[in-house]
Amino acid sequence: MDVVELLPRLHLLRFPVGQAYLWRDGEELTMIDAGPPGSAAAVAKVLGGLRRIVLTHFHEDHVGGAGELAARCGAQVLAHHLDAPVVRGELPGAPPVLEDWERPVHARAARRLPRVPWPRPAKVGELSDGDVLDFGGGAHVVHVPGHTDGSIALHLPRHRVLFTGDAVAAAPPDGTVMPGVFNLDRARAVRSFHRLAELDSDTACFGHGDPVIGHAATTLRRSADRYPLSP
Repeated sequence: MDVVELLPRLHLLRFPVGQAYLWRDGEELTMIDAGPPGSAAAVAKVLGGLRRIVLTHFHEDHVGGAGELAARCGAQVLAHHLDAPVVRGELPGAPPVLEDWERPVHARAARRLPRVPWPRPAKVGELSDGDVLDFGGGAHVVHVPGHTDGSIALHLPRHRVLFTGDAVAAAPPDGTVMPGVFNLDRARAVRSFHRLAELDSDTACFGHGDPVIGHAATTLRRSADRYPLSP
């Protein structure tokens, strides 16, 4: 795991598959996503004062570390109410509807995930669109369905920081910003991408790919123009 400072209050945690973020308010930490299974021990070594873990969606590379981290640190785990039952293990997660070109990419990503047991969080608080969480001067929950039914982003207006989860990605090798892949509903994912592009953000943090530091809203809007909305 690599730890990269993006802003004085914001760090990126990069894993072999996917990434998570840490936001610091004084001595209090909020983690956005929790890394894949088997990552909790490495994450716990760099944490102190972890208060909450906000999960952007239920996929294994984003929630695999949540149960163990919550048990180690006593942190609250939060997810959208549509994805929370999957995070808790009460319901199976719906598989993505893959386009032909996505199938080999998805298979390669699945092979890179650690095959280790991972505990589910004992409790998962449920969020809805428009909720405001007590960190970052007020973190607004933005429901962005399409990748999963309960995918969310977090927008910190005071700091102009946006966490998109997998609703947006930066594609290698040049970091082109685009809607995320492996979606349940591509048309809804594109609509969610447009919604995020309209938010006032200077920094945009993605579930996969390098963040945009500076003029993020402009970058997202230019990208959104390449993806027309379905009628």
